[in-house]
Amino acid sequence: MRADPSPITATEELAQFCASLATTEYVTVDTEFMRETTYWPKVCLIQLAGPDEARVIDPLAEGLDMEPLFALLRNKAVLKVFHAARQDLEIFTKLMGEVPSPLFDSQVAAMVCGFGDQVSYEQLVAKLAGAQVDKSSRFTDWARRPLTEKQVVYALGDVTHLRKIYEKLNAKLQKSGRVEWLADEMALLADPATYEVAPDNAWKRLKPRTTKGEYLAVLQAVAAWREIEARNRDIPRQRIIRDETVMEIAAHPPRSADDLERMRGLSKGFAEGKMGTGLLAAIAAKLASPKDTWPTLEREPELPRGIGPLVELLKVLLKLKCDAHDVAQKLLANSSDLDKIAADDNADVPALQGWRREMFGNDALRLKHGELALAAEGTRIKLVELKK
Repeated sequence: MRADPSPITATEELAQFCASLATTEYVTVDTEFMRETTYWPKVCLIQLAGPDEARVIDPLAEGLDMEPLFALLRNKAVLKVFHAARQDLEIFTKLMGEVPSPLFDSQVAAMVCGFGDQVSYEQLVAKLAGAQVDKSSRFTDWARRPLTEKQVVYALGDVTHLRKIYEKLNAKLQKSGRVEWLADEMALLADPATYEVAPDNAWKRLKPRTTKGEYLAVLQAVAAWREIEARNRDIPRQRIIRDETVMEIAAHPPRSADDLERMRGLSKGFAEGKMGTGLLAAIAAKLASPKDTWPTLEREPELPRGIGPLVELLKVLLKLKCDAHDVAQKLLANSSDLDKIAADDNADVPALQGWRREMFGNDALRLKHGELALAAEGTRIKLVELKK
């Protein structure tokens, strides 16, 4: 397996490399990016490998046309393998205008194969590739040129070890018959909507303090205004207004520059300038809009009294099933799902659908209705069938 340490900086060279990968079964992909001072991630390096060769691509190189890479990422015949793919896919979706496909996320695949919740790349490298990752270059300045050989070698490791990880995880999935499980999870990553944040939905990233109409309306207006300003200026949204200040404005809507200036975290210059004027206008427009256009947030239904012990039993059953089937708990159900199952046999949760229902959901309902019991046998917990 060849790994050329010299970065690709010319379009013709990139086209030749991508053409050589266009007939392979898969490519492994990773990026190095910076986001500390921008709204959009600044891509500084792209790592790409096939089964037999690996290179890094310098997207900052003058005159480099990235279209040969984008064509490869669009090629339906070549599987694109990432680890913890979401941020990388967000980057490529913005650059290409579409999501690369088809996809394989080794972190999700590892969860399906029983390596636990959100297993790290370093852990998979150690367990499946029998190697160690040198972390010393992780927080270097990837935008600075020229890149050092140490940086390039570190970056290449993110795709060269990933080949072995993919091959072993894929073999496990094939052997266990769980390929379709992974396909269900990849569908979410392949959906362009996953990477779209409409300004009017930006408030959903926050944790509203109440479900009152005016509070949510102002929260939506301020969060949307902040999102648009951050995008237009290409700076982090927290540089416009911090989250806690957004929440404070929603709780106590300002009507004037004086009101804004009294808000913690906002300066007099902000309050009296264009930013303050724009923010006040956004709040006023929202409060003047029809109330039936204001966002709503349903309260979490109160759980029936005395349901706590049943939820605890479901937690034990969940762990038992995950250990028995060698799958990460997070992939089957979370605490909120268990609460809902305990309260409602027809709860709209993934654990009562598809393969998750077969593995866990059906027995969760049987446990709930006294058809199954949990019993200790020494240090083990086992399921006991109960006769009705």
